[in-house]
Amino acid sequence: MIFTDDTEESLRAAVWLVNSAEDPDGLITTDDEEAFLSQFGYTGRIDRDEAEVAGLRDLRPRLRAMLLAPRDDMAVAANAALADIPLALRLTRHGDTDWHLHAVADDRPLPERVLAETAMALIDVIRAEEGSRISVCADETCEAIALDLSRNRSKRYCSTACANRNAVAAYRARRAEA
Repeated sequence: MIFTDDTEESLRAAVWLVNSAEDPDGLITTDDEEAFLSQFGYTGRIDRDEAEVAGLRDLRPRLRAMLLAPRDDMAVAANAALADIPLALRLTRHGDTDWHLHAVADDRPLPERVLAETAMALIDVIRAEEGSRISVCADETCEAIALDLSRNRSKRYCSTACANRNAVAAYRARRAEA
C-alpha cells in the first residue's frame, strides 16, 4: 500500500468522478450517482437528487485540474479547495473502516465533502512526492485519468479496455512487421 486506505479511496473516487465526464458521460442521473455511491462508501448527508448530481458534475473539471496539476500547483489547488469549505476536522470510524480523518461535517453537501476528501488525499500525494501516480491514460484516443497504485508503477491506462485495445494494436503491429 502506497497511501492509507482512506487516501486511496478518495483518490479512486475523484478519478471515477473525473472519468465519468468522458464520452459517454457516466454521471447524468440519480441512478448514475447511486452507482458511484455503491462503489465509494461516502457517509453523512446524501440527498440523491438532481441538484446533488449537478453539484458532482460541476465538480469534475476542478477535480481533474487538481489531480493532474504539477506538485506545487497541486498544493495551491488543495489549499484553495480547503479554504472554500467550512472545515470540521475529526477522527472517525464507521462500518468496517478504522480510524481516519474527516475534514467536513457530515451534514455538508456531498460535493463539498468529495472536494475536501480529494484535497486531503492530495496532501498525502504531495507530501510523498507521488504525483506521477496520477496521469492521463496512455491510450492516445483517451483523455481519462489513470491512477497507478501498483507497487511497480506499471499502470498506464485508465481501464482494461484501453489497455487491451493498445495490447491488440501492438500485437497487430508486430505481426505486420514480421
